[in-house]
Amino acid sequence: MSSSKVALVTGGNKGIGFAIVRAMCKEFAGDVYLTARDDGRGTAALDSLRKEGLAPLFHRLDITDPDSVRSARDFFAEKYGGLDVLVNNAGIAFKMADTTPFGIQADVTLKTNFFATRDMCNVFLPIIKPGGRLVNVSSGMGSVALSRCSPELQARFRSDDITEEELVGLMERFVREAQEGVHAERGWPNTAYGVSKTGLTTLTRILARNLTKERPGDEILCNACCPGWVRTDMAGPNATKSPDEGAITPVYLALLPAGAKEPHGQFVSEKKVQPW
Repeated sequence: MSSSKVALVTGGNKGIGFAIVRAMCKEFAGDVYLTARDDGRGTAALDSLRKEGLAPLFHRLDITDPDSVRSARDFFAEKYGGLDVLVNNAGIAFKMADTTPFGIQADVTLKTNFFATRDMCNVFLPIIKPGGRLVNVSSGMGSVALSRCSPELQARFRSDDITEEELVGLMERFVREAQEGVHAERGWPNTAYGVSKTGLTTLTRILARNLTKERPGDEILCNACCPGWVRTDMAGPNATKSPDEGAITPVYLALLPAGAKEPHGQFVSEKKVQPW
């Protein structure tokens, strides 16, 4: 078994994920795994970083495939005895101009951005080592979507006693009501991407609370962040930040110094804790 520290980045073959891997290779004292669901794209990304003199490793991982998620967990548990840093970056968004029916957009978007990312957290958290870091790349769009929810929904998403089960129920309800065409009158905003990220930030807060309760001595820090508006395939060419700039806050959270107590269970943007 390797005694190296180890970090895993999902959706690492392009965009912000690729930039996070690049920065981690430079700043993290250990092995850095670029993961992607496609072998070809993953290894091509690996080669381009190796040409820069960096030494990432590759593991195939499709976060929407439970077998792929569990097989990756087993790999890291066996080879490293666990994981030190998990950055959940993989995500999807429909373009504004996309004419796919909203109910389908809601289902597809939440499947990856909320449900698959939740699966990653729940499968990998038990093998996160003491002093480990969990970073969920969320979005400021989640905060915007939250502010556009009904007061009742806002109160639940912001509450300190919402459980994971209740949150899952709310996310399932959004998809169902979007498919029925009644989401707006039931208090939901008109953005599937935004709601998926409201869910992810809320989930992060719940997981952090559970870690504090269940593993109080382990000093694991768990946070969500907004990378900003970044020039990627997702956000388009007019965005204000380069991918390397977008990686700054996720990498800052991934590399919080040993013994740090905070931030934990927070939503962070530009390295600053944001109100939720």
